[in-house]
Amino acid sequence: MEGQEHLKKSKVIKIDSKKSWEHYISYATNQNYLVVVHFSAFWCVPSILMNSFFKELASNYQDVLFLTLDVDEEIASKMEIKAIPTFLLLSGGIPVDKIVGANSDEIRKRVDHFIQSTPS
Repeated sequence: MEGQEHLKKSKVIKIDSKKSWEHYISYATNQNYLVVVHFSAFWCVPSILMNSFFKELASNYQDVLFLTLDVDEEIASKMEIKAIPTFLLLSGGIPVDKIVGANSDEIRKRVDHFIQSTPS
């Protein structure tokens, strides 16, 4: 499957369309994976600075899908993203937590809590 191959190549998957969003959210739900989404923008310096942190965070977790998405995509509006960077945590395709801002310590703490508190 396309999703499995991409996961092996990169821990962070760039979402560039509604179709790819639906594909990976469906894949994660079917695999019982948690999802962490980084909503960013190429013109937002704090978002750009969080990219390397997000990649490093993704390399530390198995069975968690890490997605990055440009805030200009339609999905950001549907998920009510009003500021960037925003990090959205999803379980079963449903948002369960949202972190707004470039606070790496808080993001790591919330992702750790999210993972530990979610039954596998």
